[in-house]
Amino acid sequence: MLKEITGGVCAAAGFKANAAFCGVKGKGPEKPDVALILSEQECAAAAVYTLNRVKAAPLYVTMEHLENGSAWGVVVNSGCANACCPRSHESAQAMCEAAAAATGREPKDFAVASTGVIGQALNIGVIEKGLPGIAAGLSESGSGLAAEAIMTTDRSKKEIALSLELGGKEVRLGAIAKGSSMIHPNMGTMLCFITTDCAITPQMLEEALREVTARTFNRVVVDGDSSSNDMCVALANGMAGNPLIEWKDEDFQKFKQALEEVCTHMARAIAADGTGSTKLITCRVRSARSEEWAERLARSVVSSDLIKASMFACDPHWGRVMIAMGCSKAPFRPEHVDIYFRSEAGEVLACVRGEAAPLDMDKAREILAQKEVVIDVDLHEGEEEAVCWGCDLTAEYVQINGNYRK
Repeated sequence: MLKEITGGVCAAAGFKANAAFCGVKGKGPEKPDVALILSEQECAAAAVYTLNRVKAAPLYVTMEHLENGSAWGVVVNSGCANACCPRSHESAQAMCEAAAAATGREPKDFAVASTGVIGQALNIGVIEKGLPGIAAGLSESGSGLAAEAIMTTDRSKKEIALSLELGGKEVRLGAIAKGSSMIHPNMGTMLCFITTDCAITPQMLEEALREVTARTFNRVVVDGDSSSNDMCVALANGMAGNPLIEWKDEDFQKFKQALEEVCTHMARAIAADGTGSTKLITCRVRSARSEEWAERLARSVVSSDLIKASMFACDPHWGRVMIAMGCSKAPFRPEHVDIYFRSEAGEVLACVRGEAAPLDMDKAREILAQKEVVIDVDLHEGEEEAVCWGCDLTAEYVQINGNYRK
């Protein structure tokens, strides 16, 4: 049984975190901008990365460092993506060297990540100067600061922790994440760091992460752009003392379920925090012939700018839902489709068997005015389903992203 607990990335035994303002962007609000996460013991490590052909240097350094399936921690900065800029690889490596010097570890023991403006050189000097103090302040209550440090245009911190029982032992998982624009993950600007004290091999951790990522982060759309810096890193130090998970047994399935719960929470939080957004849009496509086709259809719906604009205006324009599905290239029969709009305010049926249903517009607008709106599509064709998440489109999105570098 999963239980939500406090602590974020420090909830699992043996993990500490801290963050501080180092001045990566120079003068400005003194929000923490460099974070460090460290385990007391060596961890099994796995990661998924953006499929964008343009990848930031920290991803390549992290790939190299995690090649052996182990790590001790993560060092990350906001304020600069360290992508497509001079000395980017050297700066990413220097971050690991500074983290290692401050903690008594080796540079290869760290995953490294950056987020912020692309094309600007990283001010590595301020990070090197600030890391000794950050390392000295590592604590079991540092998750909140670390979550704040990785924010860019995010309006809220994103962290969660869960516990479950495996082999008679309490196992904990925690995570922090950031992301609000340039969100259309293909992993696999989004970052997520997951820690757990579960005893699991690197191979099983990677399999669980890849399976879960496909059903969570890869089903989030804010604006259709995949960042050069998208990365999700998972560290497992085994300090819970549960029997080692070495194959896809019952304990593996339980662990994967917990991991999926963590990543689903983060995926929803990222979609809900889409730049300038006012509401979370969830699209559920059910009774499909395959999960893959259901996902394609749902993704097309939450990706549609017209639908996103309709949701902002509280307009139950089901015709746009049908057209977006038709653009997905996934097979379905329009004449079989029912479309519902749901929220805490209730439910309306807008389309029956591909045609307009009698609709109470006042009730529909009340439903669409809530913080989360569900577009529920019934294909009446099979037994599979998929859920994708997005947000509405507002004028504020243009204003924020148009002035991002100012």
